[in-house]
Amino acid sequence: QVQLVESGGGLVQAGGSLRLSCVANGRTFSSYAMGWFRQAPGKEREFVAAITRSGAGTSYADSVNGRFTIARDNAKNTVYLQMNSLKPEDTAVYRCASARLAIVLTTNVRNYDYWGQGTQVTVSV
Repeated sequence: QVQLVESGGGLVQAGGSLRLSCVANGRTFSSYAMGWFRQAPGKEREFVAAITRSGAGTSYADSVNGRFTIARDNAKNTVYLQMNSLKPEDTAVYRCASARLAIVLTTNVRNYDYWGQGTQVTVSV
């Protein structure tokens, strides 16, 4: 059974930083692209960042490009999301996801088949 467990969320002031982690178990981590999504109250789930199996390729939403960095450590079965210069509009539940086999890099939520439970990020003014 595949399990994804996020950590690292919390409350931070605007301009601050947080690093989210997601540990994956139950499948060969290095064989799958990974992604981060977020969902704020009353809003649809939105793509944040994605990374290829090797970590050589990444993709970001325009709203976070230049502020967030996705990375992975295949030896630790972990994907990270470093979030800098946080804004109140970044407040949301952040979830990591594992892409379907053979997907190289994707922003489409439908291309992910396993999801974590999420971690809350709250940015105060």
